[in-house]
Amino acid sequence: MSRADVVTARGAAVRRGGRTVWSGVDVTVHAGEFVAVLGPNGVGKSTFLQVVLGLVAPADGEVRVLGGAPGSANRRIGYLPQRHAFDAGTRVRGVDVVRLGWDGDRWGVPLPFGGARAKAARERVDEVVELVGAGDYAHRPIGRLSGGEQQRLLIAQALVRRPDLLLLDEPLDSLDVTNQASVSALIQHVCRSQGVAVLLVAHDVNPILPYLDQVLYLAPTGAIMGPPADVITADTLTMLYGTPIDVLHDRTGRLVVVGQPDTHEHH
Repeated sequence: MSRADVVTARGAAVRRGGRTVWSGVDVTVHAGEFVAVLGPNGVGKSTFLQVVLGLVAPADGEVRVLGGAPGSANRRIGYLPQRHAFDAGTRVRGVDVVRLGWDGDRWGVPLPFGGARAKAARERVDEVVELVGAGDYAHRPIGRLSGGEQQRLLIAQALVRRPDLLLLDEPLDSLDVTNQASVSALIQHVCRSQGVAVLLVAHDVNPILPYLDQVLYLAPTGAIMGPPADVITADTLTMLYGTPIDVLHDRTGRLVVVGQPDTHEHH
C-alpha cells in the first residue's frame, strides 16, 4: 500500500446469513479522490462502507484502510450515514450539530468558559462551516433549514476532525435536483481543497457524474472499478449482469441504464 492509497481491497467478499452479498471486489482509492459506489438495490453498497469501517468483516480477500485493518483508524474517517430530514421542531442550532462531530463522543456538554481546547473547537467549527458555505444560516435551528442546508452542515460535522477519508451513504436522496448538484460540487471541492478521499453511495449517478474520479459498480455477479466512462457502458454492465444492458443518453446528457432490475432507481 503506497502512502497515497487510502482504501484498498483485493478479492474481497462478504457473506451474510449463508448468502454471498458480493465477491471478487478489487478497489484502490487514493487521497483526494471522489469515488461513487453504485449498483442495484440490495447489492451491498452500504455494506461496503461498513466493511471499510470495520463493522462487517470480509469473508474472503484483504481490505486495508489508511494503512491498517478496517476499524483501526476510524478517528481519521468522517461518516455520514443514511438519514431522514430533521423534524421542523428541532431547535438545536446547525453550528451545535457541527460541534458534535468534534467532541460529541465525550460525556457531558462543553463548558461555558474558555480554554485552549474550547478555542480550538470553536475555530475548527467556524472553519468547516465556512468551507461548506453554511455561514449565513449555521446559527439557526437546524429543523428550520432546507434539506440542502442541513446536508451541508452534516458534511461539515463529518469533516470537523480533519478526516483523511469521508464516507457518505446516499447523501443526495432527499434533495431536489438543484441541491443535488450544489452538494455534489461541494463534495468535489472538499476532495480537491482538503485532500480528502470520498466514498459516496448513490442510486442515481447523474447528479455526481461530472464530479467523479472513479466508480465502484457492484452487481450480483461481480464488481468493477474505474473511470465512469469506462465502467458505465453497455459492454461492461452486460458483462457484470450476464444479460444484455443498454446505456443511453437523453438530450440533456443524462445516463439511462436499461435492461436490469430496478434500473429506474439508480440511473
